[in-house]
Amino acid sequence: MRRPQIHTPLPGPRAQELIRLDTAYVSPSYTRVYPLVVDRAAGLWVQDLDGNLFLDFTAGIAVNATGHCHPKVVDAIKAQSDQLLHMSGTDFYYTAQIRLAQKLASLAPGEETHRVYFGNSGAEAVEAAFKLARWHTKRELNIAFFGAFHGRTMGALSLTASKTIQKRNYNPLVPGITHIPYAYCYRCAYNLTYPECHLFCVRWVEDTLFRTTVPPEEVAAIFVEPIQGEGGYVVPPPEFHREFGAIARKYGILYVADEVQCGMGRTGKMFAMEHFGVMPDIIALAKGIASGLPLGAMMAPARIMDWEAGSHASTFGGNPLACQAALATIDLLEETLMDNASLQGERLMAGLRQMQSRFECMGDVRGKGLMVGVELVKDRERKTPAADWRARIIQRAFEKGLLILGCGQNSIRFCPALTVSADEIDVCLSIFEECIQEVAG
Repeated sequence: MRRPQIHTPLPGPRAQELIRLDTAYVSPSYTRVYPLVVDRAAGLWVQDLDGNLFLDFTAGIAVNATGHCHPKVVDAIKAQSDQLLHMSGTDFYYTAQIRLAQKLASLAPGEETHRVYFGNSGAEAVEAAFKLARWHTKRELNIAFFGAFHGRTMGALSLTASKTIQKRNYNPLVPGITHIPYAYCYRCAYNLTYPECHLFCVRWVEDTLFRTTVPPEEVAAIFVEPIQGEGGYVVPPPEFHREFGAIARKYGILYVADEVQCGMGRTGKMFAMEHFGVMPDIIALAKGIASGLPLGAMMAPARIMDWEAGSHASTFGGNPLACQAALATIDLLEETLMDNASLQGERLMAGLRQMQSRFECMGDVRGKGLMVGVELVKDRERKTPAADWRARIIQRAFEKGLLILGCGQNSIRFCPALTVSADEIDVCLSIFEECIQEVAG
């Protein structure tokens, strides 16, 4: 069984030199959790500049769905690079963009024909959805959720409600957005218990919000992550989206699914919303769509994507290389990787839940497929957030050669490439248990 190999103090001497240059020349707005300077990677294995080998359970923040440098994806990029690098799908036509739009439309839920808008990132996909919702409905108000992360551009940031640091000194943002509690059952905003609550968080919207402060006939869209990502890998109850979607339809409000982190096979289905039996009006995609190349997509039925030429566009969106990488990625997802995400996700969840039975600090284990979170607490009865333990566990994991990241206030996310093997799952679990024992055991 292959394991990480750490040969030098971290960071090593070559990494230290690059970090010094980074400090001098790169924007200080970036958040680096630990001093990893990557040299090369393949599959789930990352090598730094000093030859240290790490097992990567971040996948570039859920981006490298097919693993680092999958040969099929690399071959597709190389072939396209010999033919056409850029022509701008905003002003011209080319095969790769059209074929990818056709493929994504074929994957969309429901019977309606979908159209696809291309950008370069998740934030751009959300911005496009934000603008399309206004265009189509001619309404100005929108609803989003506490804990949501939709991006950092001004419109997407206005929908985001994750951390105040993301908004500090940027106000005023886009007006007309109301944030409401998500179905975070482990920490219910209303101090109720599922299922005895009968989804009070959904009923409250119609019974209170729409009756007192937000006229539903003026709401363009409800923006929601099927499973919250940055907010803590929070999985809502099975009927949450179905009932919320019904309220949206009742008032002619668009239901917009931000699938940027949870989509493209990560949960074992192409779109996470499929787990909940809901067909969103608009879907935003990015991250895992192109195995590491910058690409975002927003799609909606043709009756909704009815804006006119010139109303929105992107010079680089739908770049030929990114589109070919996406087509290769989707092939791999459909062939084996979605099934593997379900299989290995079950193994990962089972291992973490066994661990939870032995460690008081693991308050909650939740997820779908290979989108799995562990919420750390000081004690289970009070659920006191253990953010300090979370930071130390992530650092210890790095020192032992396992790459993981946080999410929410006090959770750890596991989002490896969908190519992950059973052995790699077991290595991750072994190292993580060592870290839990050393920090909070």
